Amino acid sequence: MSQVKNIALITGGNKGIGFELSKQLAEKNFKVLLSSRNEDNGKKAVSSLQKQGVDISFVELDVDHMESIQNAVEYVQQRYGRLDVLINNAGVYLDEGQKLSEEDSAILEKTMRTNLLGPFHLIRSFLPLMKKHNYGRIVNVSSGYGQIDEMDYSGAGSYKLSKLALNGLTRILASEVSGNIKINAVCPGWVRTDMGGPNAPRSAEEAARSILWLAELEEDGPNGGFFRDEKRISW
Repeated sequence: MSQVKNIALITGGNKGIGFELSKQLAEKNFKVLLSSRNEDNGKKAVSSLQKQGVDISFVELDVDHMESIQNAVEYVQQRYGRLDVLINNAGVYLDEGQKLSEEDSAILEKTMRTNLLGPFHLIRSFLPLMKKHNYGRIVNVSSGYGQIDEMDYSGAGSYKLSKLALNGLTRILASEVSGNIKINAVCPGWVRTDMGGPNAPRSAEEAARSILWLAELEEDGPNGGFFRDEKRISW
């Protein structure tokens, strides 16, 4: 086996797109740190992938809680001394069909904690480690629902707002980094997962491939962009 190329941490990696992306990264000889807020589910996912002969480990991480984030950061620093790729994949979709003006405010607060504040704290916590080695690839898994035009239609307001804000976070932080560090957002499309449902047209395998290339960008690759299937899309 060739030398491990990079170390990648994926949030929400125990199922769906995150699980498939963990598999595809590991098959490309990344050292993959699959994270999940549920230890049992995360370890089961890791065990099933390890049986396929890939190098993958479990990291318990609940993006809703700073203590959990800090514990994960300390673990990565002490165990590996660096993090090359961070994929903010964990997300919730709690308000399908509901109007933002009418839904329980707790839905918005929970959605923003997971979909926006979790990625923000993880990026800010791992950036010093990436800057130390002058290398980093950060991918925020967003959604077409986060595009400005989608704000003109009612329904899923908390989810839309969280992804709009995640897109804004991507652009702001990308403008603040320098050197060989890239921060981009990606829309994986409508995918057959627990979130997307069984009627979605895209498989998790297809979605993962559309994200993987951002984790492997060369130094002259894009920074601060929003992409679907390797093509730039409007904000």
